[in-house]
Amino acid sequence: MVTSFNEQIGHYGAWRREFALRLKLLAAWMKEHGLMDSGVEARLQRLEDQMRSDKVMVAFVAEFSRGKSELINALFFASYGRRIMPASAGRTTMCPTELGFDAGVPPSLRLLPIESRLHPQSLAEWRQASDQWTHVPLDVDDAEQLALALEKVTDVRRVTQDEARALGFWHDEVPDDNPPMDADGRVEVPRWRHALVNIEHPLLAQGLVILDTPGLNAIGAEPELTVNLIPQAHAVVFLLAADTGVTKSDLSVWREHLSHGADEVNARLVVLNKIDTLWDTLSTPEQVKLQIVQQRVASADILGVPAQQVMAVSAQKGLVAKITFDAELLQASGLPALEAALGDGILAQRHEILRAVVARGVTDLRNETGRVLQVRRRDLAEQKMELQGLGGKNSAVIKNMRSRIEQEKQEFDMGNAKIHAVRSVQHKLLGEMFGLLGSRNLKAEMGLLAAAMRQRGLKLGVKTVYGETFTRLRANMTKAQAHGAEIHSMLDATFRQLNAEFGFSLQLPPIPDIPRYHAELDEIEASHLQYLGLRNALKLAQPEFAERLVRALATRLRAVNDSAFGEVELWSKSAAAQLEDQLKERRKSFVRRIDGIDRIQEAAGGLDERVAEIEAQEAVLGQFDTRLQLLTSYFLTTAAPTLPPAA
Repeated sequence: MVTSFNEQIGHYGAWRREFALRLKLLAAWMKEHGLMDSGVEARLQRLEDQMRSDKVMVAFVAEFSRGKSELINALFFASYGRRIMPASAGRTTMCPTELGFDAGVPPSLRLLPIESRLHPQSLAEWRQASDQWTHVPLDVDDAEQLALALEKVTDVRRVTQDEARALGFWHDEVPDDNPPMDADGRVEVPRWRHALVNIEHPLLAQGLVILDTPGLNAIGAEPELTVNLIPQAHAVVFLLAADTGVTKSDLSVWREHLSHGADEVNARLVVLNKIDTLWDTLSTPEQVKLQIVQQRVASADILGVPAQQVMAVSAQKGLVAKITFDAELLQASGLPALEAALGDGILAQRHEILRAVVARGVTDLRNETGRVLQVRRRDLAEQKMELQGLGGKNSAVIKNMRSRIEQEKQEFDMGNAKIHAVRSVQHKLLGEMFGLLGSRNLKAEMGLLAAAMRQRGLKLGVKTVYGETFTRLRANMTKAQAHGAEIHSMLDATFRQLNAEFGFSLQLPPIPDIPRYHAELDEIEASHLQYLGLRNALKLAQPEFAERLVRALATRLRAVNDSAFGEVELWSKSAAAQLEDQLKERRKSFVRRIDGIDRIQEAAGGLDERVAEIEAQEAVLGQFDTRLQLLTSYFLTTAAPTLPPAA
């Protein structure tokens, strides 16, 4: 049985591949016909890469035994005819598990030992150290082998109290949160810190990434999970159990890790799982439905979300229904409604975001290339007028014409000195912008924060240091924005002057949207204040936890700075390439004009022949323009594909 969400993922992947292929063909055509400068090439390559590599991450978050893994099985892996993720009684995911597909990596389960927590490296850094992970080969065509291998994410080990404390699973100050101790004085902790599953599953191959998280104790001990992975998920599915409602630990997970930064209603979905526990044979169907509605309303009220944002499902019955092709049971499980919510929410939203990005980029490219074609047309028209004006003229007039063109060329070359001076100032300001957004500056800021975090005992002043850090980071963004405005103003004046003096059609690209990164910094700061309050004071007192928190924060901030850096770099390259392209076209025009005069002097029939050549070139440019409009119109007129209705 094909589900609505599966169909939508398939449509989404096909749509991305189609757009990426057309962008590649557009780039090849432009390169073949000399219409590609470095700025246009960089923009097209960036758009193509974005279309091919775009991922949609869905994170499943809950306390233990709420049915996360079973819901993942029901939503994504029912076609195997059995459970793939461990979800039977007593088998629960003990470490964060990411499921995705990378064609460059063999099908495998990679497991990072829990002992890696004893080292300062962030999870992002550990991802680059492949030899530190345990690799388990996977056979995607063998459901039994796949399921057996994935059971390793449930592995635990017993350690001493001191080891548990060092690993972040034992806190003397909050004994109620500590795991139980056995007769030998040992406690149970996860064997693995993180798991990466790479399989060519149809949905994962389309760009879906699934994040299965462990319970509150494990989440709280791994700041990188809540600092980086969960906030960057396109949708977060938070599970509750219908037979218990919102428990104290459920509320802790929600308040500490999920209630921040959820600006859009579709970013957080609450799933009231195990509604089959309410299917009481002594109650009428209407009474059962009323109970479920009451549970949804009560849960929504406690969590502070709209009631329609709470979906009631039975993951177990939904999985059974898909495997047995029981349409009636599937509808009763509530799974189709959840799939529709996921599809209509995250996928429709990603469609629109990507389509808008491509449309904006292609519109800029079309306008820029159109200006290049217009410059070439104008140069050809001027050449043709010059040559037609020479009809019947003697050699002295033709010689004077050649001298005048050479004089124009000399004046143009002299004007280039001004351009070089402007470029020098531009590069200086760009260097300062890149310095403000570069890794060295961020590393220094994180060093100051890390020093404050390393202090022993309760860190009562760390909130102030944290706030000051973000104040300086925002100040750097403000300075970068000011430099960008200065560069933009200087280039705008230069472009206007060149357009007036030489008839160029230069148009400066819009200044990078630096304020957008201000907003991202605000969001990151607000979402991490939770770690600096009294609730986490005891955790922060542990140097190892504080160090991991800073490293996780640095990873996310680096992504913001890198994105801003890349946008500034692309903007600068686009402006420089546009100027260089029109300068190059003008130099070629001088060469063609002088060559045309020389050919006329050498041969009596050269004038008519040269005019005919120019007219042929004009016709080719007209064909280029038509072809450009045709190749780009697809991106501007083709909307995101209509998603199939809910199953």
